[in-house]
Formats: sequence, structure tokens, C-alpha cells
Amino acid sequence: MEKGASMGQQSKAEQFRSRPWAATLILTGGVFALILGMFLSVSFGAADIAFSVVWDAIFHFNPDITQHQIIQEIRLPRLLGGAMVGASFAVAGAIMQGMTRNPLADSGLLGLNAGAGFAIALCFAFLPGLPFMYLILYGFLGAGLGAGLVYGIGSMAKGGLTPVRLVLAGAALSALLSALSEGIALYFKIGQDLAFWYAGGVAGTKWFQLKVMFPWIAAAILGAIVMSRSITMLSLGEEVAKGLGQRTVLVKLAATVIVLILAGSAVAVVGAVGFVGLIVPHLTRYLVGVDYRWIIPCSAVLGSLLVVFADLAARMVNPPYETPLGALIALIGVPFFLYLARKERREM
Repeated sequence: MEKGASMGQQSKAEQFRSRPWAATLILTGGVFALILGMFLSVSFGAADIAFSVVWDAIFHFNPDITQHQIIQEIRLPRLLGGAMVGASFAVAGAIMQGMTRNPLADSGLLGLNAGAGFAIALCFAFLPGLPFMYLILYGFLGAGLGAGLVYGIGSMAKGGLTPVRLVLAGAALSALLSALSEGIALYFKIGQDLAFWYAGGVAGTKWFQLKVMFPWIAAAILGAIVMSRSITMLSLGEEVAKGLGQRTVLVKLAATVIVLILAGSAVAVVGAVGFVGLIVPHLTRYLVGVDYRWIIPCSAVLGSLLVVFADLAARMVNPPYETPLGALIALIGVPFFLYLARKERREM
């Protein structure tokens, strides 16, 4: 009798920890909010364009009209790029937090973004005119280099890896790689080319970039959704995952490849935009529970929303000038990170 009651309580607890109704609400409401955000993003900017003209530019494009060209060639790729990048950073952060059981895991905090940016700086210096497709590939390699160095440095500390030590190693390596990138920019006189990546933003996104990055990001997010059940088990602990029949080494390897693809391609487009992968997965877990079958798709939607609306705010704060997107998101991300770091320290 007691055993049955205990199992019943456990079942109720599990239902409470996984809230499909909240996830369904986020996915449906988030998509509508994203459509609204996209319409606002296309409508507002340095050039004052009427809603009727925006509608005509999207559905009845006339290349001879300047306002139509602004909508089609500047604003549309910008907002679609922001949506894809937000989803990429958010899903990458969710996978990293679930796979490592590290609440502070984020592609920016753990050196992936800085590694990808360093690789891109090398490409500008030594391989000028490199096609964007190859720039993304080097971004993957740079992200992998950054992650490998951070985990290697963090593992050398006495007592092994802890979430705080991992983030400290990531901060130190990110500072080093960013300094090296700036040194390369000064020596090879490519500072103007790299200025966009330092500030972070989607203003320069072009259609050909979206065509190159979309298959990578779509395949990686689809792969993350397919692996979501395995990541849920990993988030419960490696021993638990092994006991449930998971091949943890293969799961971690596949998840790492997905994270590198998402982080590398996103950094190649927007540069040093951090904290999206830290904020969004925590908010999603709070809303939908611990099941990554819901966390990953909901993180993709909320990450897209965050970047699209932050980019819109970047244009509206001080028009006609633009505030760097990375700086706006950091205003939210830094206090959130300090809160998590303090909480993690208390629990150590």
C-alpha cells in the first residue's frame, strides 16, 4: 500500500516537473508573437515606411521602388537571420546545460563564440575573399577549439570540473581569444571588417548568408529534437542514463557536434552575441519542466523571440542610430548570470 502511494506521489511529481500544456501554449503563442515581431521588425527602421508599402514590398515586390528594395534586401534577411540565430544560440545552450548538468553553460561563456570569432579573424587576415560557406566551416572549427581548450583548462584545476570553474576558464580563454582577434585586426588592418563581429548584430545579414546557414541550422535543430529524450536522461546524471540503456559517449559526441554547428554558424552571421543560450533555457525549464522534448523546441521559439525583439529595440533606442544588439542582450544577461553564479556558489 505504502509502495503504491509512493509510486503515485512520484508520478504526480513527474507530471508537475513536465508541463506539456505550458509547452503547447509557448509554441502556439510564441509563433504568433514571432510573426508579430517580424512584422514590426520589417516595418520600423531608419527609413519611415508605411504599412501598406511594407505589405506590397513583401507580396508584390517591385525592384524599381527604393522602399521595396529596403524591405526585401535589408529588413527581411535581417529579421530572418535574427530568428535563426536566436534559435541556434538558445538550443545550443539548452543542450549544453542538459548534457553537462551545468546551469551556467552557454556557448558564449564557455569559449565557443570567442573561438569561432578567432577563426573568422584568421580567415579575414590570411584568406581574404573566402566564400561564406567556408567561413561557417572555419567557425565550426574555431568553436570546437574554444570548447576543447576551456574543458582542458578547467579539468586541470584541483578537484576537477565544477560549473563555476568551467565558466572562469571560459571567461579567461574568451578574453585571450578576443585579444588575439583584435591584435590580428590591428596588424593586418582588417579592423573595419571585424568591427561588426565585435559589436554583434544582424544588420548586415544577406540572403546568400541565410541560404548557406539555413540547412545547417535546420538540420542541427532537427537533430537536437530527435536526441531530446537522450539529453533528458543525461540531465538526470550519467549513471542514470547508462542504467536506462543510453550510450552516453555517442550521445555526448552527437550533441557536441550539434552545438558546434549551431554556435559556429550563428557567430559567423552575428558575431559576439552572448547570454541568449544562458537566459532562454533557464526560462524555458521554469515554464515547461525538465523534459527536453519540450525544452528544445520551446527554447528555439523563445530564443528567436528574444533576438528579434532585441534587434527591434536596438533600432528604436536611439534612432536613426543603432545600439549594438550584443550590448542590449548583455544588459539582461549579466545580472542573470551573476544571480545564477551566486546561487551555484551557495549550493557548492
